[in-house]
Amino acid sequence: MNSSLEISEDIDKKALRDILELDQKIKLFKKGEINDESFRAFRLARGIYGQRQDGVNMIRIKLPFGRVTPEQFERIADISEAYGSGNLHATTRQDIQLHYVHLSSAPQLWAKLEEKGITLREACGNTIRNLTASPYAGIDPEELFDVSPYANAVFNYFLRNPVCQNLGRKFKIAFSSSDRDSAFTFIHDLGFIPRQKEINGKLVRGFRVVLAGGLGAQPFMAHRITDFMEEDRIIPFTEACLRIFDRYGERAKRHKARLKYLIQDMGIDPFLDLVQTEWESLSVKTFPIDLNDYTASEIPERSAWSSEDPVNFQKYERWLRLNQYEQKQKGYCAVQIKLPSGNINAENARKLAKIARDHASADMRITVNQGILLKYVKPEALKSLFIALDTINLAEPGFDTLYDVTACPGTDTCNLGIASSVGLAEELEKVLTKEYGDIVFEKEIKVKISGCMNGCAHHAIASIGFHGMSMKIGQYILPAMQVLLGGGLDSSGNGAIADKIIKLPSKCIPDAVRSLLNNYQENMKDDENFNDYYNRMGKNHFYTLLKPLGELKEANQFHLMDWGNEKIYETKIGIGECAVPMMDMVGVVFEEVRETLNRAKEAINQREWVEGIYYCYTALLNTGKALLLTKEKPCNTHISVIKNFDPTFIESKEFEWDGSFHDLVFQINTNGSSSEFADTYYNIVEDFYTRAIAYRESQLQST
Repeated sequence: MNSSLEISEDIDKKALRDILELDQKIKLFKKGEINDESFRAFRLARGIYGQRQDGVNMIRIKLPFGRVTPEQFERIADISEAYGSGNLHATTRQDIQLHYVHLSSAPQLWAKLEEKGITLREACGNTIRNLTASPYAGIDPEELFDVSPYANAVFNYFLRNPVCQNLGRKFKIAFSSSDRDSAFTFIHDLGFIPRQKEINGKLVRGFRVVLAGGLGAQPFMAHRITDFMEEDRIIPFTEACLRIFDRYGERAKRHKARLKYLIQDMGIDPFLDLVQTEWESLSVKTFPIDLNDYTASEIPERSAWSSEDPVNFQKYERWLRLNQYEQKQKGYCAVQIKLPSGNINAENARKLAKIARDHASADMRITVNQGILLKYVKPEALKSLFIALDTINLAEPGFDTLYDVTACPGTDTCNLGIASSVGLAEELEKVLTKEYGDIVFEKEIKVKISGCMNGCAHHAIASIGFHGMSMKIGQYILPAMQVLLGGGLDSSGNGAIADKIIKLPSKCIPDAVRSLLNNYQENMKDDENFNDYYNRMGKNHFYTLLKPLGELKEANQFHLMDWGNEKIYETKIGIGECAVPMMDMVGVVFEEVRETLNRAKEAINQREWVEGIYYCYTALLNTGKALLLTKEKPCNTHISVIKNFDPTFIESKEFEWDGSFHDLVFQINTNGSSSEFADTYYNIVEDFYTRAIAYRESQLQST
């Protein structure tokens, strides 16, 4: 074991291997022995994301469906102080991010997390990102059953699964607890909403399934695939989808590499036909979900709390109305905690963990709007809980309302940030709380701000959304925001993508919000919500309303400084790492193949035939890609590698091989996952790789 790392003997063996491998790779990278692009792909899949500031990183902590215990929350707080800035940032994917972490600290940080059962594996990169779910799962009065065990099973099945270690782009999965779709399945690559159906006199659980949604510069609504898929079919279906996405998905043009674009080009029915064929070739056709593999929330035993009245009883009553949620379990409620822009410092995080222990169950949830949910709170504990939260400034009323603005870190830390999202969010919350404190439609309007068009703050599904831009007025470049209106969910759980209205200077956005809300208050009909009002009035009405705010004849110093920043604005956009660009250097690809073959051999030695075979399949495709790159032939998808290799190399007899590359690749679909095939396939692929290396060396010698 590496003597420089302090690692508990209780850490899971696979996690230990990951940590030691990360430590080794960092040292090799610092020595210049690993290509920068290869190392970037590697570290991203281990939750390490380059930051706007040189020499430090963001660490994304993967918390499946946002579940975290008080003990885990305390550990995250401790390491945020020991290795980072001392701030915990909750995200819309129910992760926690730490910032300003030095690369060399990452292995030890990870080891400290794994002691409490927390992973960094596949938190970033071209992988299945953190699997999200309704924070209300298990307590939702409208749910048919708790989706948490199913989300947990999908997470466990695909963690470290070779099928999703190097996809063309990231892949996002969500489970909603009911038709209200509080997990926003309609913007995910795969989404599941619970269903029940009587089959042969027995009530069977299943899911409505949606596919290929997404946000970013071009948002897509997901396609509804089926209204009922039995529970034991969702994991094989997901694997088949991943395999087809892996094979056919774009790998060169990053902005076109998401599943939504593949289906836009291919069509939903042809994609599903390929999925069905692939499904039939899987070694696992069904996968029963073991409900006992998930530990549900334990109801706390404590039954006595202080009945002291809060000093500000009016605030307490407002907090009860806006931050409390009645569970389906009689006699219990959930409490929703508003985190400003998703942030909480380490000291308050530890205090919150203690408050949770004293008043709620150990099942805390990070919410999709960057807050925290506490479950199983007794009504008689609410006063005590409020007072405790108020002492650390976490009892602000208005969770998930107009006053709870969602914002990504933006230009504070992100390479892609164009304009300040956090600074603007702080200013808007001041305006909204001070000037619109008594409005009656608090829960109907959601305000979300992203620092760029990528949508980490979900601006495209906001009633009032903004994403960072820049704009030129005269000779000056100003921070700006694109205004979007009309997105989100209606009362039935139907989703809508917001319309782009107008681009305005960032310093004009508070006045834009004032104009929107005043116009709404003056012209709304009865209890008409904001999105219905927007749809009734139409896009042009709001463009005309806001247009005067952008008609600056010349910019002054006020407009030249972004929110929360005292310096004159300048555009500074780095290299985004939301996904990894294609590594098109032949030597780099061969290096990756060697590592993949090593993983295949290790999996086969551990009798993990399915994993070993898929690693062989991946190694074979990347070997083919490396050779096609030498001929400048199309290899931007795995299927293009399969189609182009035989005409380029085998039929021309330029590459010596008995048989076709196509048939060799698809042995994975025509053979079972046996030890015999795993060994045979590995030997064939290794031989192919050895010959490819020899071919490449002969190429180089002849040039």
